Amino acid sequence: QVQLVESGGGLVQAGGSLRLSCAASGSTSTLDFAAMGWYRQAPGKQRELVAVIRVGNTTNYADSVKGRFTISRDNAKNTMYLHMGSLKPEDTAVYYCNVRNLFPSYVYWGQGTQVTVSS
Repeated sequence: QVQLVESGGGLVQAGGSLRLSCAASGSTSTLDFAAMGWYRQAPGKQRELVAVIRVGNTTNYADSVKGRFTISRDNAKNTMYLHMGSLKPEDTAVYYCNVRNLFPSYVYWGQGTQVTVSS
């Protein structure tokens, strides 16, 4: 079993920056082979994928955050990061950390951290 804990959320003004962290603990021996991602969910909306980082550190981003957000991971620390810049009010949401693996198969979620961007 893997536990994920997000941190770094808060209240910022439009145009500001934040760095989110996701720390993994528990049965972490296979995490180097897993994909990790950030999702977000705004009130009344579906949860959406923000960014993903895979084995080999290949990355993908939602069109809405390309050029503004950067995802990274430190395998030695079992930690993933999301650097968010040029924040907009529409970035306001609860941000969730996600880890998934195929063999063995598992999916884990963190509890989320609130990001609020004021105009």
